[in-house]
Amino acid sequence: MPIPRHALPPAPPGHRIGLFGGSFDPPHAGHLALSRMARRVLELDQVWWLVSPGNPLKPHGPAPLEDRISRAAAMTVGDPYVRVTGIEERLGTRYTAQTLQALLPLWPRVNFVWLMGADSLASLHRWGDWRAIPHMLPLAAFARPGQGMAALHSVAARSHARDRVPAARARSIVTARPPAWVFLQMPMVRESSSRIRAEEQNR
Repeated sequence: MPIPRHALPPAPPGHRIGLFGGSFDPPHAGHLALSRMARRVLELDQVWWLVSPGNPLKPHGPAPLEDRISRAAAMTVGDPYVRVTGIEERLGTRYTAQTLQALLPLWPRVNFVWLMGADSLASLHRWGDWRAIPHMLPLAAFARPGQGMAALHSVAARSHARDRVPAARARSIVTARPPAWVFLQMPMVRESSSRIRAEEQNR
């Protein structure tokens, strides 16, 4: 069943929008720092947090979706450029490739770019139908502590070595014809969802 247009985030034609998917279990300062740097460096109009119902690569299910969306919304309150959405559940998709196949045609005149941490680039080859993703939209990966070398020597990075755009031309990635990707350094925010969960469990 199609999603009603009023239930979808507004996205005017020509807008530059970063899609940042993940469990956000829980959301933390690193997510926000990446989003804000992406908006600034890539000159984005919006960043959408796609809070996933679950992560197929993780053995244990995350906290309830409603709780994670609520925490993400509280963290981003007052930021007019970050929009928190559970659209993946509404689309009924499980993998990122499926989500993009369903989502991108809804906004054919919007310029989307996929945002990810370097750790996600390092493990991209483990995602469902991962080879399709770089051909759907441009990718922007941001370095996190200890993940830079693993990401740049990953299966995905080596497979698309010729499609890498220099960091100095990062802004152009948003309207580049895929496959195209850029790797960017960002201030090291050492917050992580796994560490926060561990701290919360030990309280």
